Amino acid sequence: MSSDESDTLQFASAEAMTELRRWLVHLGAERRMSPKTVEAYERDVRQFLGFLTGHGGEQVTLQALADLEPRDVRAFMAARRSGGIGSRSLMRSLAGARSFARFLERNGKGRVGALSAVRAPKVPKTLPKPIDVASAKRLADVGLRAGEEREPWVLARDAAVLALLYGSGLRISEALGLMREAVPAPGKGDAITVTGKGNKTRMVPVLRQVLELIDEYVALCPYDLPDQGPIFVGAKGGPLSPRIVQLVMARLRGALGLAETATPHALRHSFATHLLARGGDLRAIQELLGHASLSTTQIYTAVDTEQLLNVYRSAHPRA
Repeated sequence: MSSDESDTLQFASAEAMTELRRWLVHLGAERRMSPKTVEAYERDVRQFLGFLTGHGGEQVTLQALADLEPRDVRAFMAARRSGGIGSRSLMRSLAGARSFARFLERNGKGRVGALSAVRAPKVPKTLPKPIDVASAKRLADVGLRAGEEREPWVLARDAAVLALLYGSGLRISEALGLMREAVPAPGKGDAITVTGKGNKTRMVPVLRQVLELIDEYVALCPYDLPDQGPIFVGAKGGPLSPRIVQLVMARLRGALGLAETATPHALRHSFATHLLARGGDLRAIQELLGHASLSTTQIYTAVDTEQLLNVYRSAHPRA
């Protein structure tokens, strides 16, 4: 028995513990959550049950959970906040407790109505942090990495990947998932089909300058790149890892004096923000990004457009 489980047994009844274990198995086996996610859910529910024990002065049973009132849940939220927990973490804690409660209800073990009666805390939407135009363009300059002991084809590959992330607003997984046959040669096409979240495909434009960078990389690459294989490969010829691209971006941050928020994903934000600042249609940008709903894209409208227009006075810098 783990020390965490031993601690839980002190404030949960045997019946409640049995259901907790069954729920955790359900998350991993049937919901196919990762071990890390299951561990986080378990920790959150354990904190909730531990609070209820101290709050009610007795061991938590399934009946005690069913008898909870909204004020008990609010007391838990207040206690967590007083411990310095932010809204996002608190929302996650409630999500874990609600998931456990739904499991109990589905299995005829009682309904914990108090959890659904209390609103989750509002989490402020964070604004994208776009990279300035000059820096975004220089990320594809292999000269910035002249001091690194890297093969020329590797430098060309990295430049092509970063240019594609910014030029077409792709997620890193979408760029690295591209097959060779999906990328046209310069002058032979101006769009690519990518596979995004939920295995959904969409067509996005790709600039000729970006295609030329990809073509330069392909010409230098020492490995065979079959049409049905990934166009971007790692040092040993296998699929390129997202971690490699993240490390490349970290090195370039230092060279350009960028903040730590300048990640590969920030290039996608920059793509959207720069287009929006130039009067790009919000729904068109939604389609380009592959966002399931317009509300996800509308976060960009919170950026001060006037300020952006002072910085981004031309159309897309690579167009």
